[in-house]
Amino acid sequence: MQDLTQAELQRYARHLAIPGFGREAQEKLKAASILCIGAGGLGSPVALYLAAAGIGRLGLVDPDIVDLSNLQRQILYGGADVGRPKLDAARERLLQTNPHVEVVPHPEHFTAANARQIAAGYDIILDGTDNFPTRYLSNDVAVWQRKPNIYGSILRFEGQVSVFAPHLGGPCYRCMAPAPPKPGLVPTCAEGGVLGVLPGLIGTMQALEVIKLVTGIGTPLIGRLLHVDTLAPRYRTFTLPRDPDCPVCGAHPTITEPIDYTGFCGMTPTPDVPTLTVHELHQMRQRGDSHFLLDVREPDEHATARISGSTLIPLGQVTERAAEIPRDTRVLVHCKLGGRSARAVAALRDLGFDNVWNIAGGITAWSREIDTTVPQY
Repeated sequence: MQDLTQAELQRYARHLAIPGFGREAQEKLKAASILCIGAGGLGSPVALYLAAAGIGRLGLVDPDIVDLSNLQRQILYGGADVGRPKLDAARERLLQTNPHVEVVPHPEHFTAANARQIAAGYDIILDGTDNFPTRYLSNDVAVWQRKPNIYGSILRFEGQVSVFAPHLGGPCYRCMAPAPPKPGLVPTCAEGGVLGVLPGLIGTMQALEVIKLVTGIGTPLIGRLLHVDTLAPRYRTFTLPRDPDCPVCGAHPTITEPIDYTGFCGMTPTPDVPTLTVHELHQMRQRGDSHFLLDVREPDEHATARISGSTLIPLGQVTERAAEIPRDTRVLVHCKLGGRSARAVAALRDLGFDNVWNIAGGITAWSREIDTTVPQY
């Protein structure tokens, strides 16, 4: 452990006053190193609270730049940071919060090619992302390197937290969910939305689990999943057993190398769905080609931003309202990013529609590449 300086003793005075915590626990925090994958909605409160708490070394993985839509929940950033690399802005803010913390930026995607190397320099891995490829990759690397993996997920009004640590007797993430869902089945926060305060709540809980593990206080959420419904409000804890046949942490693992999963959570459409780009859609409209433009988002989204001439039928109603969709012309389907519309196209093809196409990138791509007067959200 590392000795505390006089300035640190003053900074952490409220920690040092806690019976059973004190100077020894604070020195453990100073000696610890944490890798936070993602510096967004979850990573923001995680990084801020761990920095304030005195974690000695904090690694951040995120290749993105700050977008205006981030500011509703990503409290690491302000309006002046829009357009800046996230980790540049994050490092400045965290060092303002606590200059005694070493902030190590990794401005890159966490991939099969670099995951092991990045994770090797840290004691604990924390998943602050909202996509399945990274979630599974961070889990697998944590298992192989015998490190706790602090899990958090959020969507709309609900969130979950757990600690996956087979080397400490608990399950890993794959014990709960052995394989990623099919492409487009689960929306990201960008598609499904998220209440801004929810990542603050879940990220703070993740930071708390880090502090418990590092200092040895309390009982970490190993083998348990905490589910939070903010609207009820209701907190429920579920027991997560370890799977002896788990493909990563089981007795006979079948996954022993990093995997780069792609095409999940609306990032790319289902491979067997016919697809058009927004540029092809624009050209069709300029030529006056006959088509039916179907918007499968929710009414609030349609009210916020729409492509002129589109007809709204939310994804959950597409099958029951299929009679409202013409069969004698080309049907072009869009959502926000392309995931929900891909599922709608697949459903319509199952109903016998043979001239139906998904618009890749959805209205977001339309706004960015074709008509910038259409609001982005």
